[in-house]
Amino acid sequence: RLWVSLMVKLLPFSFQEACKADQALTPDTFMLQGGYPRIYDTRMPLNLFFSNYIDTYIERDVSEYLDVRNLAEFRRFLTLCALSSGALINYTNIANELGVSPRTVKAWMSILESSYIAFHLIPFYTNARKQVVKTPKLYFYDTGLACSLLDIRMPEQVSTHFLRGGLFENLVINEFIKASYNRGEEPNLTFWRDSTGNEVDLLQYVDWKQYAYEIKSGATFSPDFFKGISKWAKLSGALPEQCFTIYSGEKDMKTSAGKLIKWSNITV
Repeated sequence: RLWVSLMVKLLPFSFQEACKADQALTPDTFMLQGGYPRIYDTRMPLNLFFSNYIDTYIERDVSEYLDVRNLAEFRRFLTLCALSSGALINYTNIANELGVSPRTVKAWMSILESSYIAFHLIPFYTNARKQVVKTPKLYFYDTGLACSLLDIRMPEQVSTHFLRGGLFENLVINEFIKASYNRGEEPNLTFWRDSTGNEVDLLQYVDWKQYAYEIKSGATFSPDFFKGISKWAKLSGALPEQCFTIYSGEKDMKTSAGKLIKWSNITV
């Protein structure tokens, strides 16, 4: 008799899953609430849930790795990570803010990754393309937790926050990761950015073909939405059907550069 052990990674609810519990969800309210099931099950106030979550997480899961002196610094570290959500990670800057070494910051980051709080998105590059950024970007597995660390309490704050673009990008990338794990697959996702600032937020391999996604928090289409993708497509030889922009608007639309997709309509 052969026994097979299967490990399933269950992340917080996807948008479609959360909508089954709360049909009034919008991008901003979902960014604020996040996808932890207990929020939808008990309707617990968000500030109470996340403050308890962070306290429990630090006391139970982190304290065994840190001495008492570093617990307060680790709390600050969590907030600085939330401020970096959707951005290139800079260990030295975070270390300087905290007054610790970059090595310590990297060790703390590994704790966040191993406990499924945050993750890195690795840049795509080859040896033949030296003029590209090789620094990973930082994201949270749950935007509700990130919003709590940023002291965002209401949907109105989300819509006007200076980090809304990064949070929306984080939200969409999470949907891709959750879809992969729900299929029992490891996410095959990267991003691309060159040294002059041209960028594609997300690259995905499907059946040996690469697809590009730009993620925009705006609800009104602009031709500039495809600026970075057009640059990448020219270098990679990708066709328009491999190029997409995901935005917070209400309509899907085809353009000569690729397809514009309402964020809640993405199929991954």
